[in-house]
Amino acid sequence: MRTKPLRRSCLSKFSDLESVRRYADQVANRRGWVVNPDPELTEVILAGLCMTAQKTGRPYCPCRDLDGTGDNNKDIICPCTYSAADIDEHGQCYCGLYLSAGKDVANVSSIPERRLT
Repeated sequence: MRTKPLRRSCLSKFSDLESVRRYADQVANRRGWVVNPDPELTEVILAGLCMTAQKTGRPYCPCRDLDGTGDNNKDIICPCTYSAADIDEHGQCYCGLYLSAGKDVANVSSIPERRLT
């Protein structure tokens, strides 16, 4: 089963804030997004990602509640399943970590939750 090796790999990938920052930068670059340049907001989100990865073995979005375990939460592994649609519609993902290239950071705000719980 792949669960244990993936978790070990995840833990090493998210062992500290700088590792998580590199991961976020890589995701943003691959998808044509940008990481939110607001250092205070970004640091809180990255620290939450690091903490959830270390606690659960997966980098779950720290802005959402986990719904049980395992398969119930695959949709909120960062970047979550909803991030592309959120960025297309609102210029940002739910937590505000990822932005469209044209999004003004001054306009980052709460957006509707797409996840059905």
